Amino acid sequence: MVWIGLGLVGQALFSARFIVQWIASERRRASHVPVAFWYLSIAGGITLLGYAVYRADPVFILGQSTGVFIYARNLFLIRHAQSQPVSAEG
Repeated sequence: MVWIGLGLVGQALFSARFIVQWIASERRRASHVPVAFWYLSIAGGITLLGYAVYRADPVFILGQSTGVFIYARNLFLIRHAQSQPVSAEG
């Protein structure tokens, strides 16, 4: 029962990212992916990956592990871009 709860929490985190993205886009009146989207993606992905490993589901494991790598890479790229000095040339 604990594992089902963990899987549901992971799915809730993963689904919440779309709500966050939708609200951010509505506020900007344009499509926008906020950094919180990627953090929720990682949190949900890791939680679901743990559940997939418990279930020994290779399809689920492959999908979630690939996703977690991509979400982490996006966060790395965002942080790298934020640490770069802004040039006057634009």
